[in-house]
Amino acid sequence: MMDIQEASTGAVPAPAPASAPAPGRGGPRGARFAGAGDTGPEAVREERPEEALDQAGRRIIAETVAALVRMRAEGRSGEAHALLAEAAHWPAARYPALAAELHRAGLGADWATLLWETAALPADRLVAAADALTAAGRTADGEQILRQGVVRPAGEIGEAVLGLNADGRHREVRALLDAYVRVRTPEEAARSVAADPGLLLPLLLEAARGVSDERHWDLVHALRVAGFTI
Repeated sequence: MMDIQEASTGAVPAPAPASAPAPGRGGPRGARFAGAGDTGPEAVREERPEEALDQAGRRIIAETVAALVRMRAEGRSGEAHALLAEAAHWPAARYPALAAELHRAGLGADWATLLWETAALPADRLVAAADALTAAGRTADGEQILRQGVVRPAGEIGEAVLGLNADGRHREVRALLDAYVRVRTPEEAARSVAADPGLLLPLLLEAARGVSDERHWDLVHALRVAGFTI
């Protein structure tokens, strides 16, 4: 992971591509969403969204924004994108303050890029980031990353829900599936239960019922067409 102080002095890794693969396609972003990678001690520490934003966190945010301002002024867009991709893995508690600092510095476009990167995180960290933004009054941003985060193959969604449920993360399951049934077609949603119909089917139907009666019955029909017994 890039040291922020290295970024602030201009010593950064080789530039990353200015564009990344779109959500839902293969590659490391999809793997991170499914929970792969990021298994070292540092990753475990960073996966604690409940961690309060301390003075060190505020310093890192300030240094990162200053580095981004300099990179943009110097036309170093690839390095700026790489730094934003690293920031997407920060603890969720830093997100609201980072959003405020980026907009204060006139880097609203960089905040949009970071949100796009965040949508590729594993499901539990995705929901934690959305929660932190919503709690800070940035509800639209929280909803946006959930909508972007569920644009994944149906099988990945099903596996993510199974993992969260096995860990007892029921609130995260509800948040993820609520976004999923709102964004995806009933036919797409129906395909997500294949990994474990006995567990996933009632969870998915409950989420659809919470959206509307119409969405619930559309999903029931799609599941029946797909061969599942309701």
